[in-house]
Amino acid sequence: MQSMIPFPDISPEIFTLSLGGFEFALRWYALAYIAGILIAWRISLRAIKTVRLWRDETAPSSADQIEDLMFWVILGIILGGRLGYVLFYQPDVYLSDPMAILRVWEGGMAFHGGMLGVVIAGWFYCWRHGLPNLSMADVIVLGVPVGLMLGRIANFINGELWGRATDLPWGVAFPGYDAQNCGDGLALCARHPSQLYEALLEGAVLLSLLLWLAWRRDALKRPGLITGVFFAGYGLARFLVEFVRQPDAQFVTEGNPLGLAFHMAGLGLTMGQILSLPMVLCGLWLMARAARVTS
Repeated sequence: MQSMIPFPDISPEIFTLSLGGFEFALRWYALAYIAGILIAWRISLRAIKTVRLWRDETAPSSADQIEDLMFWVILGIILGGRLGYVLFYQPDVYLSDPMAILRVWEGGMAFHGGMLGVVIAGWFYCWRHGLPNLSMADVIVLGVPVGLMLGRIANFINGELWGRATDLPWGVAFPGYDAQNCGDGLALCARHPSQLYEALLEGAVLLSLLLWLAWRRDALKRPGLITGVFFAGYGLARFLVEFVRQPDAQFVTEGNPLGLAFHMAGLGLTMGQILSLPMVLCGLWLMARAARVTS
C-alpha cells in the first residue's frame, strides 16, 4: 500500500460572524495577504531607517513616502493579480462573461500579474515624486517573500494548487474528486505538496537571502541588486516547482496530460515556466548591472 500523509483537518475559514442575516468570514488566504503586506511594509521601513545600509548613509525616500507608496503597491497587487489571471490563464472564460472579472471572491489571482501591477504602480509613484526607481524597487521587494510564503501556506490550507501525483513518502492525500483523480484506479492518491515547496523556496529561502544581502553584504548600496536577486530567485524557484505542480485544468487535454502551454517535439513549458523565464533573465541583467556599481 502506498504511504502518504493525510490532509490536515484545517478549515479555510478562521472564524465566521453572522450579523443581520449576513455572514462575514475571515479566511486564511485573506489573512495571508493582510499579514504579508503589513510585515513587508515593516521590513521596508526598517531598511529606510537604517541609514548605514545606503550609499553615503542617505536613504532613497522618507518613511512617510514608504507609507504612501504602500497604497499604490496594494492597488497594483489586486488589479495586476486579477487581470494577470484573466489574461494569462482563462481569457476565453472571462471574455464570454466579463462581469466575472469583478467576482474576486470566487478566486483567481496570478503572481506574475500582481508583480507587473506593482512594477507599474511603483514606477508611477517614483516618477511623480522624483524618487530613484531601482533603489525604491529594492526597498519594496525586500519583504515580498514573506507574502509569498504566507500565501502558499494558505493555498495548502485551502487544499488548492496541489502538485502532480507522486509515490514519495511525503506525498499528501488532498481532499476532493479532482485531487484524487490520478487516473490509476486507486481509492486514494498522493500528490506533491507543491504549495509548501514554493513557501520554502520563494518564501523562507529567498527572504533569508535578501535580508542577508541587504544587512550583511551592503547590497542596497548597489541599486537594483536586491531586485535582480528577487526576480531571478523567484523565477528559478517557480520554474523548478512547475515540474511537480499540477497545471491549471484548462491546459490539460487528452493529448497534453502534462498541461504544457507550449510544446513541440515532446518537449515544452507550462504557463508558469513561460512567465518565469523573463523574470530570470531580467533578474540576471539587473544583477550584472548592479555589479558594475562600486559600494
